[in-house]
Amino acid sequence: MLKVEEQQPVQFSPALIEKFGEIVKRYPEGKHKSALLPILHETQAELGWLSSEAMDKVAAYLNIQDIEVYEVASFYSMYFLKPQGKFVMEVCRTGPCCLVGAEKIMDHLENKLGVKEGEVTADGLFSWRGVECLAACGYAPVLQIGPEYTFYENLTEQKVDDLINDLRNK
Repeated sequence: MLKVEEQQPVQFSPALIEKFGEIVKRYPEGKHKSALLPILHETQAELGWLSSEAMDKVAAYLNIQDIEVYEVASFYSMYFLKPQGKFVMEVCRTGPCCLVGAEKIMDHLENKLGVKEGEVTADGLFSWRGVECLAACGYAPVLQIGPEYTFYENLTEQKVDDLINDLRNK
């Protein structure tokens, strides 16, 4: 599992700050809090995850309370509150997928990658987690791989092994 070293102070790039400005301009004066979700997306895209310090800086930028950012970031599963692998493998864990092997796929990922759900492999390439419905019950079990959110269906252990090998070779 990847150990998180003491974090360097968060610095937003000038390009990121410029994107923030473009996003805020989409909303009426006094409604800048509406820019929070897209700004969090951009922040996570640059930093890889949302540390407390990064969320505090977003709150300061939008002139809102820190807790308002924490509430949003912790509510939505698309935001990562701890470091993730370069490739985040998300397996649908709802009933229909579990009936046809999702739990077996998650066990296989844990064994193949050598990390538990939510952990990061030592090489920093992979993390995995179970997520709620990916809306493909007829093609279960399914997973998506971020950051591009490529979708894979009718999974078997061999298909998962092939995906991991392909990603390692990218």
